[in-house]
Amino acid sequence: MKILSALTTLCLLSMAGLAQSQIFTPVAQNEARLKNLVSKYELQYNAEIEGLPSKYKADYKEIYKSRWENIKSVFDKKEVYTSPAAQQYLDAVVSEIVKSNPVLKDYQLNCYFSRSGVPNASYIGEGIILFNMGLFQRLDNESEVAFILCHEIAHYILKHTDNSIQRHVSIMNSDAVQDELRKIKKADYGKREAVEKLTKGITFNSRRHSRDHESQADSMGVALLLNTRFNPGGATKTLAILDDIDKDTLDIEACLRKELNVPAYPFQNRWITKNTGLLGGQAKLKKDEKLEDSLKTHPDCKARIALLEPMIANAGGRQDFLVNKEVFDSLRKTFKYEIVEYAFAVDNYTYSLHYTLMLMQQYPKDPYLVTQIGRIMNACYTAQKTHTLGKFIDLPAPYQPANYNVLLQFIQNLYLEDFAGISYNYLKAHATQLNSYPGFQHELNLSTKYNLQ
Repeated sequence: MKILSALTTLCLLSMAGLAQSQIFTPVAQNEARLKNLVSKYELQYNAEIEGLPSKYKADYKEIYKSRWENIKSVFDKKEVYTSPAAQQYLDAVVSEIVKSNPVLKDYQLNCYFSRSGVPNASYIGEGIILFNMGLFQRLDNESEVAFILCHEIAHYILKHTDNSIQRHVSIMNSDAVQDELRKIKKADYGKREAVEKLTKGITFNSRRHSRDHESQADSMGVALLLNTRFNPGGATKTLAILDDIDKDTLDIEACLRKELNVPAYPFQNRWITKNTGLLGGQAKLKKDEKLEDSLKTHPDCKARIALLEPMIANAGGRQDFLVNKEVFDSLRKTFKYEIVEYAFAVDNYTYSLHYTLMLMQQYPKDPYLVTQIGRIMNACYTAQKTHTLGKFIDLPAPYQPANYNVLLQFIQNLYLEDFAGISYNYLKAHATQLNSYPGFQHELNLSTKYNLQ
């Protein structure tokens, strides 16, 4: 069954930049819509603040204010994707879930695509669920999309965030914690360290649920999914995808050497040399699987799969696609490009370059991606020249994924003239094929000017 019209599909094709030019064009964000949504949710927030318990109200207000500021920033930073066609598709999947679960009809569910490349989804408050493009583009079908939505809806209706806030306020105001805080206040030295030690483990994070909450949301999510016509196997398949989603498999050094080695400006080994003072000389740690799992974006996936398998064992005759497979496939491809663009738009040049190189493994010589490498090098040149590059890049560090560290070290090793030389010569090597592309011509002109300075 296809809910979306042929017109919607055509809109999506246009949105993806697949019309005549065959070159990806980012969707222009609807700023008026974003402002209207902020106004709408601010009214809800203000009403929520008025209804908070009188006991410890100041503490509650502080946390809910922090949560609201996070929600507002999502719209202010244009993270929410405003494409009407993409929103129509997401609404159609949500509608399939709601019409099969009458209990949900009394809830205000507001689901949006986030332009973030982080492979995640989250309930952030005020009935808002964000579905990151970085996760959507890794999925295989709509039943997996539906499970993720059901999981986040479960967090909402089980009030996991609100209950966590209540627990945090109660603990912080308990006699034991207050006694310790009074003792710390009287101490002559080490007050800050003592407070940090005391509050470690009870600090509230509005975007991170406990492992118990994740299991509860899984179970209720599957229960909601089983009431629909979606294939419930999407639940365990999703968790299997999430179990591997943080694996760092791209050989960045090989990608950089292959992509940036042009005859007029050969790749230089010093660009990729590791700074031994920062990352080298570290003892090789014995693999700790428990620690490795705890550091994942989505821990405990294997255990969570085992808990869900009995729930879906006897469910059959369901479908992987109910809304529109063509639109699903189109969005997956579009989102791979949109996360490149958004990382650059929010001034994270290293993430944008990483996503660009990853996507180039699928689409080598893609005009937008080739141009993006020049664009990032030009932007790094400008920032380096004004001594502000540190604001736009991540730094190499032991906690970063190994291959991403190679990219970060590469950026650290480049001189001002390297950024200009790489950009100019790389773009010049593609000029014959891409000179008719305005975006490419703009970056080539910039790099020509920078290379002469």
